[in-house]
Amino acid sequence: MSETTPEATSGITFRHPVPVLRVFDVAKAHAFYLGYLGCAVDWEHRFAPDLPLYTQVSRGGLVLHLSEHHGDGTPGSVVYAELSGVRALHAELTAKDYPFQKPGLEEDAEIGLSLTVSDPFGNQLRFNEPPAE
Repeated sequence: MSETTPEATSGITFRHPVPVLRVFDVAKAHAFYLGYLGCAVDWEHRFAPDLPLYTQVSRGGLVLHLSEHHGDGTPGSVVYAELSGVRALHAELTAKDYPFQKPGLEEDAEIGLSLTVSDPFGNQLRFNEPPAE
């Protein structure tokens, strides 16, 4: 089988996708994404001070867009993010005083070790550490 792909010959290079998650309350979004998950705000945009927020938050290689705009994202979305160190993330999150959840770890021989958290808007973030090869 040839190692040549259409992307290699066309000059197209895909980068990591960035999910857009619908949020309804900036204070609750900041409490969850910044306070609980430990993300940082990379930038924020509003067309005017009283209009909806569109922002990027990140932590390491995890990059998320959060939007108050009606047409962006669907509440109840799921983001699947692979990482190493899911046990350390679990320990960090369960040690925090975030009253709305204390997530557990789930282990599956096929997919590895997973940690799922839900934001205040019904979106789920599934952090998964694949099994060692």
